[in-house]
Amino acid sequence: MGINFIFDSYIKNNKEAFKAKVESLSSMLIIDPNWLMSVMLLESSLNPQAINKITGAVGLIQFMPATAKELGVTLDQLYDMDNIQQLDYVYKYLSRYKGKMNNLSDVYLSVFFPAAVNKSNDYILQTSSLSAAKIAAQNPAFDMDKDGKVTKGEIESFLQNWLKKKRLYLSRN
Repeated sequence: MGINFIFDSYIKNNKEAFKAKVESLSSMLIIDPNWLMSVMLLESSLNPQAINKITGAVGLIQFMPATAKELGVTLDQLYDMDNIQQLDYVYKYLSRYKGKMNNLSDVYLSVFFPAAVNKSNDYILQTSSLSAAKIAAQNPAFDMDKDGKVTKGEIESFLQNWLKKKRLYLSRN
């Protein structure tokens, strides 16, 4: 394994096997393994049993109920999996976007708001049933200019700032 994993200190169980599987899956997805690690850290702190108290999303990339169903699994089944087992579903989900994830923000947006993948930085996150204002209100850290909407560019800026802070923190410890 030749990858320098920047967040491997957050892996609580099966560390070497988890890193090997992340490296393998990332190779198949044609993405940097640290992009995948970053997304999982941001979404779940690399905890396969993480549960979002608001949405009920579960796991490493915070699978929503409808997404789990599409993948042929339930949230309870995902919750009962260890980090290695759950990576199979992370791969199954992200394989839909293979070839479209060209940077960290594309990998993150594949999970958070897939419609924004490969859009320009001025793309506003919203749908016909979910207003830009509601997305901004529910995700205030992403609305960096506090204008009541979140753009792809703001997500990218947030991720770059978050990554710099995390790396700085890790280099001090």
